[in-house]
Amino acid sequence: MKLVRPEEKQPKNVVQFKVPTGMTNYDIQNYLEKIYKIKVIKVESNIENGKLRRAILQKYGPIVKDDDFRRAFVTLPRDQEFEFPEVCVTEEQKKRSSEDEKSSKMSGEMFKNYLKKQADRPGLPGWFSF
Repeated sequence: MKLVRPEEKQPKNVVQFKVPTGMTNYDIQNYLEKIYKIKVIKVESNIENGKLRRAILQKYGPIVKDDDFRRAFVTLPRDQEFEFPEVCVTEEQKKRSSEDEKSSKMSGEMFKNYLKKQADRPGLPGWFSF
């Protein structure tokens, strides 16, 4: 079973999974209740066909089909809410991203200053000037 982020917005107590085609709704419900000790209200699932694509990333080549899979929508009780966790976002990464934003702003300002200095020079295209 693989937890999947839904494409359309869903209620907070509905969770989406990709499961093998051999599993039934009853199997999915028992699996979640016995292994993860989650109370399941309802399970709805449908089998989706795998995508057709070229095996080689060119114009010609053999066409292959990805495996079919079952998409299961599991409804939890109303008082339970499920939200996707932020995966691998640490304080160090947040600090690094803020430093990256500062440096990109500074380099943008430096480039604008450079263009202002070069605005009166002949031979440069007119679209460089501000």
